[in-house]
Amino acid sequence: MLRAALIGLPSSGKTTLFQLMTSAREAPRGKGDVNIGISKVPDARLDILTGMYNPKKRVPATVEFTDIIAATKSGAQALVDVAGYKNADALVHVVRAFGDAAVPHAAGSIDPARDAQTMEDELILADLVIVERRLERLEKDLKKGRSTELEKERELVQRCKAALEEGKPLRSLQLTGDDLKRLSGFQFLSAKPLLLVINLDESDIGDVVAGIETAAAKAGLKSFLAHAETKAVALCAKIELEISQLEGADAKAFLADLGLNESGLDRVIRSTYDLLGYMSFFTVGEDECRAWSIARGTAAQAAAGEIHSDIQRGFIRAEVVAYDALTGRGSMAACRDHGEVRLEGKEYVVQDGDIINFRFAT
Repeated sequence: MLRAALIGLPSSGKTTLFQLMTSAREAPRGKGDVNIGISKVPDARLDILTGMYNPKKRVPATVEFTDIIAATKSGAQALVDVAGYKNADALVHVVRAFGDAAVPHAAGSIDPARDAQTMEDELILADLVIVERRLERLEKDLKKGRSTELEKERELVQRCKAALEEGKPLRSLQLTGDDLKRLSGFQFLSAKPLLLVINLDESDIGDVVAGIETAAAKAGLKSFLAHAETKAVALCAKIELEISQLEGADAKAFLADLGLNESGLDRVIRSTYDLLGYMSFFTVGEDECRAWSIARGTAAQAAAGEIHSDIQRGFIRAEVVAYDALTGRGSMAACRDHGEVRLEGKEYVVQDGDIINFRFAT
C-alpha cells in the first residue's frame, strides 16, 4: 500500500482536503493524532476495461492518506515523534493561498511561499536532530573498533548534515544505490518526495485552468518546482467541497463550467501516485478487473508478487498485451489473431497499462 501523509500549517485546509479525498467525515480524536483513509486512484483505463468485461468486481489502485494533528509538542521535535510522518512514502503539503476573514492566518497574512519554506525548514530541523544523534552514536562505535561499513555510513551522514545545515532538504541529494539503502532505516522526512497542494481562492480558479506553472508563479512557489522530487497541484478546497455534494452528472457539468475535466481531488491523488514513481498494470476477466500498483522499472516476476507470493515463486511466463491493443481490437482473441499477445520472461520490465495474465506452477 502506498502511503502519503498530509502536512500543513493551521487553517490551510489540510483536514478538509483529507476528508474529501477519503470520504472521512470525522476529525481525528484523542492522543493518537492520526486519521487514516484510502483514496482510489482515478484511471479511465480501468473504467474502459470494466465496460469491456462487465466483471463482478472493479478494483482500482489505491493510496493511503494520513492526516496528522500535532500533539502537545511543536516544531521539529513534534515531527520527529509522529510515526505517521516517518512511515509515509511521500508528503503532501497543503499550502494556503486563499483569503478568508473568518479564518485568520496565524501569521497574520497570506503568503504561500513563506508557509512552504516554514514547513520545509521544520522538516530539515527534524532530520538534523536525527543526523546529530546518529553521528554521536557512530563516533562512539568507531572508537570501539574500525569498521569499513560504519566509516562509509559516517561519511554519508556527514554529507547529510552538511546539506541540512545549508538549509537543503535531503531529497536534493538524490541518493541512489548503497547510499539510499544505508539511510532507509532513518525515514528522513526531508528525503521524502513532496507534493505541494496550493489551496486557492474561488476567484483564482482560472489559475487551475491555466496550468500549475501559472498558479505556482502567482503563489510565489515557482522556485519550489525546480527542486528534486517536488511537484505541485492547485485547487480550491471550497469548490471541491461543493463538487463533492453533487451527483455524478451534475458534478461533471459543474467542472465543465469551470473549464476543468476532472476534480482537484483526483489530480492530487494521481499526482501523489505519479510522484512516488508508481504506475499500474491490469488483470482482467469476468470475475474482476483490477489495477495493480508497481514502481516503474519493475520486472514481471516481481510484479507477479503483487498479486500473490505463490505466483512470484512459481512464475513461468507472463502473457502480456498492451492496453491500446486490447481496447483497439476489442477482445483478447482478436489480439491473439493479430499477434499482439506476447509471452514474456521474468526479466521483462512491465509497462504502464500492460494487461497481464501470469502463468505459474503451483
